[in-house]
Amino acid sequence: MPALKPTDHHGTITWLGHMTERRERAIDGVAVPHLTLGFDGIEGVPYGGRTRASCSRVSAQHPKGTEIANVRQLSIISAEELAAIAAHMGLTSLDPAWLGATVVVEGIPDLTHLPPSSRLQSPAGATFVVDMENRPCHQPGLTIARHHGDAGKGFKAAAKGRRGVTAWVERPGTLAIGDTLRLHVPDQPAWAPGFL
Repeated sequence: MPALKPTDHHGTITWLGHMTERRERAIDGVAVPHLTLGFDGIEGVPYGGRTRASCSRVSAQHPKGTEIANVRQLSIISAEELAAIAAHMGLTSLDPAWLGATVVVEGIPDLTHLPPSSRLQSPAGATFVVDMENRPCHQPGLTIARHHGDAGKGFKAAAKGRRGVTAWVERPGTLAIGDTLRLHVPDQPAWAPGFL
């Protein structure tokens, strides 16, 4: 019996990009018309590779800097949630490159809260696995501040619960703007300790 259920939720890719440089004080990304994804994510870019150094997000499990599997190869953001972040900040729009986005998808409700291990799959088969919610950090705010001044200070609060998810490549392939992605979710009940 399949462990993942295809849903009737489909999203359309409205933006693709990748980071060009990984810096402590800002995020530099670029928009591209298509992406080729391998098992290492996007070759030659920050956050690519099969492994990564652990960071503060997993410090309860691994000392900072420990080599671990890279389940943060991609940053997937909802077009609707991106618009809500911008509106909360008093801006008309936000460039996804300023957030380090890889894929912006329109049409999947509450994308930031997809269950971990959900899959997003293109018609050609390219598939990525949702790791977890991508919590807001200070770096996009610094980048936004370069373009919109003090508005950048409001990024973390505006992006809470709307920052999208991180993911890793399960099946390589190419993505293009306008492609659709179908959501597949784990076929299991919500965790309920003490149920047995």
